[in-house]
Amino acid sequence: MTYDERRLARFSPLGIPVDIIREDVSEKRRKKRLVLAAAGAVAVLLITLGLSRLKPAAPTVEKSTVWMDTVKRGPMLRQVRGPGTLVPQEIRYISAETNARVERLVILPGAPVKPDTILVEMSNPDVERQALEAESQFRAAQAELANVKAHAERDIMDQEAAAATVRSDFHQAQLQAETNEGLYKEGLVAALILKLSKVRAEELETRNAIEEKRVATVEASARAQVSVQEAAVDQLRALSNLRKAQKEALHVRAGIPGVLQELPVQVGQQVAPGVTIAKVAEPTRLKAQLKIAETQAKDVQIGQPASIDTRNGLVAGKVARIDPAVQNGTVTVDVTLEGELPVGARPDLSVDGTIELDRLKDVLYVGRPAFGQEKSLVGLFKVNEDGDEATRVKVKLGKSSVNTVEIVEGLKPGDKVILSDMSAWDAYDRVRLK
Repeated sequence: MTYDERRLARFSPLGIPVDIIREDVSEKRRKKRLVLAAAGAVAVLLITLGLSRLKPAAPTVEKSTVWMDTVKRGPMLRQVRGPGTLVPQEIRYISAETNARVERLVILPGAPVKPDTILVEMSNPDVERQALEAESQFRAAQAELANVKAHAERDIMDQEAAAATVRSDFHQAQLQAETNEGLYKEGLVAALILKLSKVRAEELETRNAIEEKRVATVEASARAQVSVQEAAVDQLRALSNLRKAQKEALHVRAGIPGVLQELPVQVGQQVAPGVTIAKVAEPTRLKAQLKIAETQAKDVQIGQPASIDTRNGLVAGKVARIDPAVQNGTVTVDVTLEGELPVGARPDLSVDGTIELDRLKDVLYVGRPAFGQEKSLVGLFKVNEDGDEATRVKVKLGKSSVNTVEIVEGLKPGDKVILSDMSAWDAYDRVRLK
């Protein structure tokens, strides 16, 4: 009997083998496989459904690597900050007035100067010749003016003398006519004599009036001649002064007290009119020029208080000017310094400036996050009470300052949030803190 026959065989109680009907083995196996496959599919479906309902595993973040802050309520000082440099309030650029040749550099940049300190000596023979000619013409015009005045005075005096003679004759004729009129009334003088004396008096009166007008005319003519010559003298005086100033400008002077900052010329160089020869600044009167970000400069106003950090002390100041133009995303703001300058303060020194915008009296605020502009909606991780987990929440920001920002919605006083850059965990709404 084979092995299969023995498996299928059964024995009677008397030990006699009994034949039993055999089932189809392949059919049983197929059914068993179908059951097992169905059970596996159901198990996989249940596991998938369960896993889909599970929250993703929260990543772990080291507490020591993140910056946290607690939400507070109270007054908030709004400020903006920007880098800058110290620049002189008064800068004098000295340029050439005429074509000239540089002969000598008297002093070098960095030296203190006074208004009359000579910086550069230059030469131009044409300028020197023109100065001499203008001076000579001016002197000649002055002499001609004196001559015109003398002739005018002589003409006026001659006319006044002639007028005085006629005036005297007129008065005498007037007296004679009055005398003859009295004698005529007494019968001592004939009517013809009286009439002749009156005619003479009237004639001399007319001549006297004419001579008076002639005197006035001569005086007016003399004044006109003198005025014409005086105008010529003034013109030549101005020309002489101009030529003299051009000659004097060949000796380039500082013009103001301060320090010579630049001297961009060399000995032997030929310079044209308008070319900058030197730059002089007054180092004791400085101002700060700050570069404020364009997005923050909109709230800066003239007169706002400011503080300038020179790395060697703080100096108080006020906003004096706001540049209307934007350059490289920043706005230039001038701050006048009101306090005493610390030791080492000099032009072109790098500084940091802070401008006070305003004070918010009673607001909800927190430290400024790494990302997020004012008046925007951002996602911040809020730390739970145990401090071992943080969940992302939507927060509406208000007005911002250098280190703080106003909270409009999303947080309450006492909440602790993470302000560091959490962009590496943008895919997660929850992190564990270790």
